[in-house]
Amino acid sequence: MKKIVSSWHCGVAAEAFAAGQFAWFGYDVSVQYGANQPEYDLLVADGDRMLKVSVKGSQDGSWGLTQSHLRNADYHAAIDTWLKRHGARTALCFVQFKDLDTGSLPRMYLATPKEVGERLRATAAGRGDTILYERKVWSAKAKGAGTIDEIPMQWGLTAERVRHILEA
Repeated sequence: MKKIVSSWHCGVAAEAFAAGQFAWFGYDVSVQYGANQPEYDLLVADGDRMLKVSVKGSQDGSWGLTQSHLRNADYHAAIDTWLKRHGARTALCFVQFKDLDTGSLPRMYLATPKEVGERLRATAAGRGDTILYERKVWSAKAKGAGTIDEIPMQWGLTAERVRHILEA
């Protein structure tokens, strides 16, 4: 098992896998050239319907999303601030490399910012968090003791999931 050695490599690989998967589903994909746009990495289109996609790669089972907005341990306010940065035609594609060897495909998920915000708010028994976990079992001493937080199964990156978000 080999971990990707830098966050840059993880990000490049995540964008490449995501672009390839959208193309495999038959969507037109436009990859940015030059400096990254703050809201998205890819444009996915089907005729006149378009979606901005922010790709987030990870190799540790989680994605830090709202930590730069956290003040006074107010997780819900940080989530609100983060949500304001995303437009109505934006989706997030989460790519997970944890526990994969180099010959395996990563696990991929697709969600709207609203769905991600709802998941973040429910984390740690409703306390909220800055981190989206693929699967987190909270220990006895944690705020979320006895709960498990995980990405909903319906977020799995499938052709049907992309169509659902494009049509919303």
